[in-house]
Amino acid sequence: MEGVTPDSLLALHAAGYRTVIERLGPGAMLDVGCGQGFESARFLSPDRVVVGVDYSADAVSAAAGRWGTEGLHVAQMNALSLGLADGSFRWACSSHLIEHFDDPEGHVRELSRVLADDGTVFFLTPNAPADFENPFHIHLFEPPELTDLLARHFHDVTVQGMDAVPHVKADFTTRRMKADKVLRLDVLDLRHRIPRSWYIGIYTRVLPLAYKVIARGDSGGMTGITADDFFITDQLDRTTMVLFATASRPRRPA
Repeated sequence: MEGVTPDSLLALHAAGYRTVIERLGPGAMLDVGCGQGFESARFLSPDRVVVGVDYSADAVSAAAGRWGTEGLHVAQMNALSLGLADGSFRWACSSHLIEHFDDPEGHVRELSRVLADDGTVFFLTPNAPADFENPFHIHLFEPPELTDLLARHFHDVTVQGMDAVPHVKADFTTRRMKADKVLRLDVLDLRHRIPRSWYIGIYTRVLPLAYKVIARGDSGGMTGITADDFFITDQLDRTTMVLFATASRPRRPA
Protein backbone atom coordinates (compact mmCIF):
# COMPACT_ATOMS: atom_id res chain seq x y z
CA MET A 1 0.00 0.00 0.00
CA GLU A 2 2.01 2.96 -1.27
CA GLY A 3 1.84 5.88 1.10
CA VAL A 4 0.88 3.61 4.02
CA THR A 5 3.25 0.63 4.01
CA PRO A 6 6.76 1.66 5.15
CA ASP A 7 9.18 2.54 2.36
CA SER A 8 11.60 -0.13 3.56
CA LEU A 9 9.03 -2.91 3.11
CA LEU A 10 8.00 -1.71 -0.36
CA ALA A 11 11.65 -1.47 -1.33
CA LEU A 12 12.36 -4.98 -0.03
CA HIS A 13 9.69 -6.46 -2.30
CA ALA A 14 10.85 -4.39 -5.27
CA ALA A 15 14.43 -5.54 -4.69
CA GLY A 16 13.30 -9.16 -4.69
CA TYR A 17 11.64 -8.84 -8.08
CA ARG A 18 14.64 -6.97 -9.46
CA THR A 19 16.87 -9.84 -8.33
CA VAL A 20 14.68 -12.33 -10.18
CA ILE A 21 14.60 -10.20 -13.34
CA GLU A 22 18.40 -10.07 -13.38
CA ARG A 23 18.48 -13.88 -13.62
CA LEU A 24 15.83 -14.40 -16.29
CA GLY A 25 16.23 -15.39 -19.93
CA PRO A 26 13.68 -15.89 -22.69
CA GLY A 27 10.72 -18.22 -22.26
CA ALA A 28 7.35 -18.40 -20.57
CA MET A 29 7.22 -16.97 -17.04
CA LEU A 30 4.79 -17.70 -14.18
CA ASP A 31 4.33 -15.37 -11.22
CA VAL A 32 2.36 -17.10 -8.45
CA GLY A 33 0.63 -14.77 -5.99
CA CYS A 34 0.75 -11.91 -8.49
CA GLY A 35 -1.63 -9.67 -6.54
CA GLN A 36 -2.60 -6.63 -8.61
CA GLY A 37 0.18 -7.33 -11.08
CA PHE A 38 2.42 -4.32 -10.44
CA GLU A 39 5.52 -6.45 -9.98
CA SER A 40 4.50 -9.18 -12.47
CA ALA A 41 4.38 -6.57 -15.23
CA ARG A 42 8.09 -5.95 -14.68
CA PHE A 43 8.78 -9.43 -16.10
CA LEU A 44 7.29 -8.51 -19.48
CA SER A 45 9.68 -8.45 -22.43
CA PRO A 46 9.47 -9.19 -26.17
CA ASP A 47 10.95 -12.67 -25.66
CA ARG A 48 8.89 -13.61 -22.60
CA VAL A 49 5.21 -14.47 -22.13
CA VAL A 50 4.19 -13.70 -18.53
CA VAL A 51 1.29 -15.30 -16.66
CA GLY A 52 0.27 -14.09 -13.21
CA VAL A 53 -2.04 -16.11 -10.97
CA ASP A 54 -3.58 -15.22 -7.63
CA TYR A 55 -6.18 -16.68 -5.24
CA SER A 56 -8.01 -13.34 -4.98
CA ALA A 57 -10.61 -12.64 -7.66
CA ASP A 58 -10.44 -8.92 -6.87
CA ALA A 59 -6.66 -8.86 -7.31
CA VAL A 60 -6.85 -10.75 -10.60
CA SER A 61 -9.53 -8.39 -11.89
CA ALA A 62 -7.43 -5.37 -10.98
CA ALA A 63 -4.32 -6.88 -12.59
CA ALA A 64 -6.18 -7.70 -15.81
CA GLY A 65 -7.72 -4.24 -15.97
CA ARG A 66 -4.41 -2.44 -15.46
CA TRP A 67 -1.89 -4.69 -17.19
CA GLY A 68 -3.85 -6.88 -19.61
CA THR A 69 -3.39 -4.42 -22.47
CA GLU A 70 0.36 -4.43 -21.74
CA GLY A 71 0.51 -8.18 -22.37
CA LEU A 72 0.20 -9.63 -18.86
CA HIS A 73 -2.01 -12.73 -18.74
CA VAL A 74 -3.77 -13.28 -15.40
CA ALA A 75 -6.01 -15.95 -13.91
CA GLN A 76 -7.51 -16.83 -10.54
CA MET A 77 -5.94 -20.03 -9.19
CA ASN A 78 -4.99 -21.80 -5.98
CA ALA A 79 -1.19 -22.05 -5.71
CA LEU A 80 -1.60 -25.54 -4.24
CA SER A 81 -3.54 -26.75 -7.29
CA LEU A 82 -2.55 -24.80 -10.38
CA GLY A 83 -4.79 -25.19 -13.39
CA LEU A 84 -1.80 -25.31 -15.71
CA ALA A 85 -0.34 -28.05 -17.88
CA ASP A 86 2.80 -29.97 -16.90
CA GLY A 87 6.03 -28.40 -18.09
CA SER A 88 4.40 -25.16 -19.29
CA PHE A 89 6.98 -22.65 -18.04
CA ARG A 90 10.70 -22.01 -18.29
CA TRP A 91 10.65 -19.65 -15.31
CA ALA A 92 8.54 -19.12 -12.20
CA CYS A 93 8.52 -16.78 -9.21
CA SER A 94 7.04 -17.29 -5.74
CA SER A 95 7.65 -14.07 -3.85
CA HIS A 96 6.67 -14.00 -0.17
CA LEU A 97 4.07 -16.71 -0.66
CA ILE A 98 5.43 -20.06 0.55
CA GLU A 99 5.24 -18.95 4.20
CA HIS A 100 1.45 -18.61 3.90
CA PHE A 101 0.71 -22.34 3.56
CA ASP A 102 0.06 -25.04 6.14
CA ASP A 103 1.52 -27.40 3.54
CA PRO A 104 4.31 -25.47 1.78
CA GLU A 105 5.50 -28.68 0.12
CA GLY A 106 2.29 -28.76 -1.90
CA HIS A 107 3.17 -25.36 -3.33
CA VAL A 108 6.70 -26.47 -4.21
CA ARG A 109 5.39 -29.68 -5.78
CA GLU A 110 2.99 -27.75 -8.02
CA LEU A 111 5.71 -25.38 -9.20
CA SER A 112 8.00 -28.28 -10.04
CA ARG A 113 5.15 -29.87 -12.01
CA VAL A 114 4.41 -26.85 -14.21
CA LEU A 115 8.09 -26.12 -14.94
CA ALA A 116 9.89 -27.48 -17.99
CA ASP A 117 12.66 -30.03 -17.45
CA ASP A 118 15.25 -27.23 -17.66
CA GLY A 119 13.04 -24.78 -15.74
CA THR A 120 13.95 -22.60 -12.78
CA VAL A 121 11.83 -21.16 -9.99
CA PHE A 122 12.82 -18.38 -7.59
CA PHE A 123 11.50 -18.30 -4.02
CA LEU A 124 11.62 -15.30 -1.69
CA THR A 125 10.48 -15.78 1.89
CA PRO A 126 11.28 -14.20 5.27
CA ASN A 127 14.17 -15.64 7.24
CA ALA A 128 12.37 -17.04 10.28
CA PRO A 129 14.51 -15.46 13.03
CA ALA A 130 14.26 -12.00 11.46
CA ASP A 131 10.54 -11.89 10.69
CA PHE A 132 7.81 -9.85 12.37
CA GLU A 133 4.88 -11.63 13.99
CA ASN A 134 2.25 -12.00 11.29
CA PRO A 135 -0.80 -14.30 11.46
CA PHE A 136 -0.60 -14.80 7.70
CA HIS A 137 2.90 -16.27 8.04
CA ILE A 138 2.08 -19.85 8.96
CA HIS A 139 5.30 -21.66 8.13
CA LEU A 140 8.54 -19.71 8.40
CA PHE A 141 11.82 -21.16 7.15
CA GLU A 142 15.45 -21.12 8.13
CA PRO A 143 17.97 -21.91 5.37
CA PRO A 144 18.53 -25.65 6.07
CA GLU A 145 14.82 -26.49 6.11
CA LEU A 146 14.13 -24.54 2.92
CA THR A 147 17.08 -26.22 1.21
CA ASP A 148 15.89 -29.69 2.21
CA LEU A 149 12.32 -29.01 1.04
CA LEU A 150 13.37 -27.72 -2.37
CA ALA A 151 15.93 -30.50 -2.86
CA ARG A 152 13.12 -33.05 -2.65
CA HIS A 153 11.62 -31.56 -5.81
CA PHE A 154 14.57 -30.07 -7.73
CA HIS A 155 18.00 -31.35 -8.71
CA ASP A 156 19.78 -28.00 -8.28
CA VAL A 157 19.07 -25.80 -5.26
CA THR A 158 20.84 -22.69 -3.96
CA VAL A 159 19.68 -20.69 -0.95
CA GLN A 160 21.11 -17.21 -0.52
CA GLY A 161 20.04 -14.22 1.50
CA MET A 162 18.70 -10.81 0.65
CA ASP A 163 19.92 -8.25 3.13
CA ALA A 164 20.11 -4.49 3.48
CA VAL A 165 22.63 -1.78 4.20
CA PRO A 166 23.04 -0.99 7.92
CA HIS A 167 20.72 2.01 8.18
CA VAL A 168 17.89 0.09 6.48
CA LYS A 169 18.34 -2.92 8.76
CA ALA A 170 18.23 -0.48 11.66
CA ASP A 171 14.92 0.84 10.32
CA PHE A 172 13.44 -2.66 10.37
CA THR A 173 14.83 -3.31 13.84
CA THR A 174 13.32 -0.09 15.20
CA ARG A 175 9.89 -0.91 13.80
CA ARG A 176 10.10 -4.47 15.13
CA MET A 177 10.84 -3.12 18.61
CA LYS A 178 7.86 -0.75 18.37
CA ALA A 179 5.63 -3.61 17.24
CA ASP A 180 6.85 -5.82 20.08
CA LYS A 181 5.92 -3.11 22.58
CA VAL A 182 2.38 -3.02 21.16
CA LEU A 183 2.10 -6.82 21.27
CA ARG A 184 3.19 -6.87 24.91
CA LEU A 185 -0.01 -4.98 25.71
CA ASP A 186 -1.76 -8.28 25.02
CA VAL A 187 -0.69 -9.58 28.43
CA LEU A 188 -3.18 -12.48 28.33
CA ASP A 189 -1.96 -13.59 24.88
CA LEU A 190 -5.53 -13.36 23.61
CA ARG A 191 -4.44 -13.11 19.98
CA HIS A 192 -3.22 -16.71 20.17
CA ARG A 193 -6.22 -17.94 22.15
CA ILE A 194 -9.03 -16.65 19.94
CA PRO A 195 -9.89 -18.42 16.64
CA ARG A 196 -7.21 -17.71 14.08
CA SER A 197 -9.81 -16.29 11.67
CA TRP A 198 -10.68 -13.67 14.29
CA TYR A 199 -7.02 -12.76 14.74
CA ILE A 200 -6.60 -12.38 10.98
CA GLY A 201 -9.72 -10.22 10.72
CA ILE A 202 -8.52 -7.92 13.49
CA TYR A 203 -4.97 -7.82 12.11
CA THR A 204 -6.17 -6.92 8.61
CA ARG A 205 -8.20 -3.98 9.90
CA VAL A 206 -5.68 -2.74 12.45
CA LEU A 207 -2.50 -3.00 10.35
CA PRO A 208 -3.07 0.14 8.22
CA LEU A 209 -3.81 2.10 11.40
CA ALA A 210 -0.77 0.64 13.14
CA TYR A 211 1.47 1.65 10.23
CA LYS A 212 0.27 5.22 10.62
CA VAL A 213 1.32 5.16 14.27
CA ILE A 214 4.33 2.80 14.39
CA ALA A 215 5.75 3.83 11.02
CA ARG A 216 4.79 7.49 11.05
CA GLY A 217 7.17 9.32 8.73
CA ASP A 218 8.47 6.03 7.27
CA SER A 219 6.24 5.91 4.19
CA GLY A 220 5.43 7.92 1.10
CA GLY A 221 9.07 8.10 0.01
CA MET A 222 10.02 10.26 2.99
CA THR A 223 12.85 7.95 4.12
CA GLY A 224 14.68 7.75 0.81
CA ILE A 225 14.93 3.95 1.16
CA THR A 226 14.85 2.19 -2.22
CA ALA A 227 15.51 -1.22 -3.74
CA ASP A 228 19.12 -0.15 -4.23
CA ASP A 229 19.62 -0.47 -0.46
CA PHE A 230 19.19 -4.27 -0.68
CA PHE A 231 21.62 -6.87 -1.95
CA ILE A 232 22.08 -10.63 -2.34
CA THR A 233 24.57 -12.36 -0.06
CA ASP A 234 25.95 -15.83 0.59
CA GLN A 235 26.66 -14.87 4.21
CA LEU A 236 23.51 -15.87 6.08
CA ASP A 237 22.88 -15.48 9.79
CA ARG A 238 19.89 -14.95 12.08
CA THR A 239 19.65 -11.27 11.12
CA THR A 240 19.50 -11.91 7.37
CA MET A 241 16.16 -10.47 6.35
CA VAL A 242 14.96 -12.64 3.46
CA LEU A 243 15.88 -16.01 1.98
CA PHE A 244 16.37 -16.06 -1.79
CA ALA A 245 16.28 -19.57 -3.24
CA THR A 246 16.92 -20.72 -6.78
CA ALA A 247 15.63 -24.19 -7.69
CA SER A 248 16.24 -25.72 -11.13
CA ARG A 249 15.62 -28.93 -13.05
CA PRO A 250 12.50 -30.41 -11.45
CA ARG A 251 12.55 -33.98 -10.23
CA ARG A 252 9.91 -36.06 -11.97
CA PRO A 253 7.91 -38.84 -10.27
CA ALA A 254 9.36 -42.27 -11.05
